[in-house]
Amino acid sequence: MEPTDLSLLREQKNEITSHLIYAKLAAKTHAGKNADILERMSGDELRHYNELKEITGRDVAPSKGKIVFFYLISRLFGLTFGLKLLEKAEDDAVDVYGAMVGKYPRLKAFVEDEQTHELLLIDMIDEEKLNYMGSVVLGLNDALVELTGALAGFTFAFQNTRMIAMTGLITGISASFSMAASEYLSTRQEKGEQGEAVKAAIYTGIAYVFTVAVLILPYLLFGNPFVCLGVSLFLAVAVIFVFNYYISVVKDAPFRRRFIEMAAISLGVAALSFLIGMLVKNVFGIEA
Repeated sequence: MEPTDLSLLREQKNEITSHLIYAKLAAKTHAGKNADILERMSGDELRHYNELKEITGRDVAPSKGKIVFFYLISRLFGLTFGLKLLEKAEDDAVDVYGAMVGKYPRLKAFVEDEQTHELLLIDMIDEEKLNYMGSVVLGLNDALVELTGALAGFTFAFQNTRMIAMTGLITGISASFSMAASEYLSTRQEKGEQGEAVKAAIYTGIAYVFTVAVLILPYLLFGNPFVCLGVSLFLAVAVIFVFNYYISVVKDAPFRRRFIEMAAISLGVAALSFLIGMLVKNVFGIEA
């Protein structure tokens, strides 16, 4: 078998795998636009598999691990994220089919189908949490910038993990209520609907409290405050990485620039606050 035909067998395996993923998700999605689109995509992938089978003359088993992985990802992180991630994994299919259209003209329709899938996925972005992504961004950004800076300052000023954790927790929880209230008023003023304003406030508050919990956790686990600060800053960068990757997938937004910008701001504020904490400790003579 020619190397190009081996590529077709690989894509044949991907098609039957994607068919089963879409079918499994469609069965778990409430009847409506999203379920209809998933069923259509599932049918297209099955048709592709059968046509490729006519070309290769072979049956190919699906990838069970891939089915489980993308199903769980879609259930845990949202349908849009899971499907966008799956479509990114299938980007090579367009190149493979396009390169072999001359030998197998029917593959031209495959390329058109794959491109149509991407457009359909964009139309599917109607999950509630994506509609409030701006509120989540607000909560995460503010918590990361404010609390990393506060913890850095507290670490040098107090040098007591329990005191730092307690002070950071009080600061963080109080700030989360303040940010949620501000988001409520802002959304209420902008859109005028109380229901949307409440949901926006909830998303902002939850994102803030989650970030606070992650950043303070090291101070409850380790004894050395400077080790705690290092771990906390590492976790801050990890949260920034995961969140920006999520946004880059569901919104087709640039990842690297946003990640570097957000990480630089958080770490820069932390460094400045550390210096302020050093100054406060020396000026007021606070002892650990």
